[in-house]
Amino acid sequence: MRLPETRDLFARELTFPTSHRTVIEAIGETELQAPTGQSESIEEVLDRTSNEQYRSADELYDALMTFVSDEFIGRKFYDDRGSTPKGEGEEEEVF
Repeated sequence: MRLPETRDLFARELTFPTSHRTVIEAIGETELQAPTGQSESIEEVLDRTSNEQYRSADELYDALMTFVSDEFIGRKFYDDRGSTPKGEGEEEEVF
């Protein structure tokens, strides 16, 4: 399952508020596919949090997004704004 699809899964399969244990028992074995091809289960991801309760599908989704591994993150330290460290004597251009 792709990560963006999990919010719908949570809303469909769970009743909120719900406990961490209920989430793991109901959908913990669901595998999440990272863009790199690697995968990890919802249980593996949520084991990294100390949350005991989730009040909504959005709150559960936020926890999942916070604790996914680096394989789910795009290019690390990528900045599409073109910022580069300024060398000595260079000034920042302001438009």
